[in-house]
Order: sequence, then structure tokens, then C-alpha cells
Amino acid sequence: MYKKLILSALLAFMFCLSGFSQSEEKAVEDVIRSLFEGMKTKNAEQVSAAFYSEGLMQTVQAKPEGSSVGSNSVADFVKRIATTPAETTLDERILDYQIKVDGTMASAWTPYRFYVNGNFSHCGVNSFQLVKMAEGWKIVYIIDTRRKEPCEE
Repeated sequence: MYKKLILSALLAFMFCLSGFSQSEEKAVEDVIRSLFEGMKTKNAEQVSAAFYSEGLMQTVQAKPEGSSVGSNSVADFVKRIATTPAETTLDERILDYQIKVDGTMASAWTPYRFYVNGNFSHCGVNSFQLVKMAEGWKIVYIIDTRRKEPCEE
């Protein structure tokens, strides 16, 4: 009888942990989705809210002689989104979310395709690092790749 009780308690505990992990993964995904929805609607406040104020953004720039890394501040990125002309549509379509959470730190790998005014521009992958702050999950670092092909479907 005690074995059944202990086994039941252990299974219930593991189920609760699994649910907690899945809800945290969903919360991380929601922050990333909000970022790209803010980009698409040119909502600078929404874009800014996804980030830690001192976050860093980088892009891998592939070159024949070897890759380099370009950097951008979150403030500059938010300003570019806010000043995007009304007739320009920016649409980053995330193809998959691979999210790992360890307590208050999370990592997300998101392959994407990027469109400007409905026309394909480039594809690649985003690698996000997030931290759960007092106000919720915030993006502290993004690095991405950009290429014309090959692209995931």
C-alpha cells in the first residue's frame, strides 16, 4: 500500500513539474510572438516590452573569407521599427519554436522566413536568450543568421 502511495505521489509531482515547464515554455514563446507581432504592426512599445533594457542583438554575416558578427542595440532596433514607413510591411514568420527552460533562464531556437511587403527577403535562424525578471520573461540576447537559400519550408 505504501509503495502505491509513494508511486502515486511521485507521478503527481512529475506531472506538476512537466506542466510547470510547459507553461514556462509557452510564456517564453509568447514573448517572442509578441516581439514579431509588434514588428509587423510597427508597435515600438510592444517591441521594446519584449526586451531587457540592456539587451544585445547580433547578426552573423557570412562572407567567403569567414563570418563576422554585426551588433545592434535594442534602442536602435526599436527606433527603426517605429520609423518604418506606413506602407512597408515587415513579416518575420517563425517556422518552429525549440525552447529550453532552466529556472529563470531560457533559450529559444527559431528558424524563420522574412518578408517585406509580402515578398521573400531572406531566411535563417534566431537564437534567443531570455531571463525571467520580476515583470516576466525578457529577451536579453538575440543572434541570427540571414541568407537567401537554402530555406526551410
